Amino acid sequence: MEAGLFLRGLIIGFSIAAPVGPIGVLVIRRTLAEGRLAGLVTGLGAATADAFYGCVAAFGLTFVTSLLVGQQLWVRLIGGLFLCYLGVRAFLAVSIDRAAAVAGSSLLGAYGATLLLTLTNPMTILSFAAVFAGLGLAAVSGDYAAASLLVLGVFAGSALWWLLLSGGVGLLRLQLTPGALRWINRVSGAILVVFGVLALASLAR
Repeated sequence: MEAGLFLRGLIIGFSIAAPVGPIGVLVIRRTLAEGRLAGLVTGLGAATADAFYGCVAAFGLTFVTSLLVGQQLWVRLIGGLFLCYLGVRAFLAVSIDRAAAVAGSSLLGAYGATLLLTLTNPMTILSFAAVFAGLGLAAVSGDYAAASLLVLGVFAGSALWWLLLSGGVGLLRLQLTPGALRWINRVSGAILVVFGVLALASLAR
């Protein structure tokens, strides 16, 4: 039973982290700029946020869900503006090395940037709540040991995806020319701005 809960959490964490989005773009850019470790640490920021939201769903902390969803206007505003800022900085950077500062000037900064971005996405907590309810996992909220194991699995699954992504991108790093890296810089910056604009546009609805 315990192994089954951990495996379920791992699959959930992996599945929610895997779809390509702004965090994936940041991880790819950071890996190309500074290597696999930097890319992995960037992804671990998102994995930590996933574990937090998994914790909210697993322990039945409905007041946290209500608070975040109730304040989603401000949450989306902050997240959207931050994405636009990161995108513009990336697009205008002269080289991929300077663009590494987009995700933070250090490993801690890279971790913090993705942690913030993932936490400011209200859809993440709704995704976890829906998945947990759909799989009948909401019942573990009264069992702290089971809920903790489930959350640990969520973190492990999310971290596994970022490990695979940063590792795969890292294999291509040495094969790219400076010109190609500059174009990656511009394209990824534009993509981040688009994500930011979409987040801000959602406020109008």
